[in-house]
Amino acid sequence: MGFRLPRIVHAKQSLRRSSSTGNGASPKAVDVPKGYFTVYVGEVQKKRFVIPLSYLNEPSFQDLLGQAEEEFGYDHPMGGITIPCSEDTFLSLTQSLNNS
Repeated sequence: MGFRLPRIVHAKQSLRRSSSTGNGASPKAVDVPKGYFTVYVGEVQKKRFVIPLSYLNEPSFQDLLGQAEEEFGYDHPMGGITIPCSEDTFLSLTQSLNNS
């Protein structure tokens, strides 16, 4: 169970940029509570999810971030992290993380 710190650090940097509340920030960036971040999930139509930062420490979530890195690099088309999996898969994963 190793940590991929460069991915986590870079993801946190991306989150800071996408959730900035400076001039020109999107209204959605304002409605993300402290301790949470936004991801976009879906194969065709992307759906926005606000999830806890604690997920960044979970190996199964780190695997999803690795998939996102492979597919999109660090240039995410939605402005936030886009995770390339089905909504059902993502909901199943988050439910198991919530129950643990």
